[in-house]
Amino acid sequence: MKITHVNPDALHKNPAFSQGILVEGGKTLYIGGQNGFLRDGSLAGTDLASQTEQAYRNMIEVLKSVGASQENVVKQTIYIVKGQGIQDAFVAAQKVWGHFPTTVSVLIVEGLGMPGVGVLIEVDAIAVVQG
Repeated sequence: MKITHVNPDALHKNPAFSQGILVEGGKTLYIGGQNGFLRDGSLAGTDLASQTEQAYRNMIEVLKSVGASQENVVKQTIYIVKGQGIQDAFVAAQKVWGHFPTTVSVLIVEGLGMPGVGVLIEVDAIAVVQG
């Protein structure tokens, strides 16, 4: 399996993400929306940073369960509830996730799947693992 980060000279370069990723070979893992829930079903906290850190810990656990790591992730979609500080989420994510530049889309949303519970962030991803 070969993963190549594609960052054409004609586009902005940012160390936090890649403009594209070319994958040759491997199997695809789709990681469903992860948020700040702990194993017991409670939220890791009521603030965006705590929930973001836990969402990324959860993603890492899904990756580990198939013998993969952050290096295998080629696409993330981050959903943040309107009114939250996006920069707070990025700082918290990098604290747990480290520096693995994927392609990424960030969407600001009115709410997430469990209204009234206080979920502030959800992250899904696509990873390519050894075939």
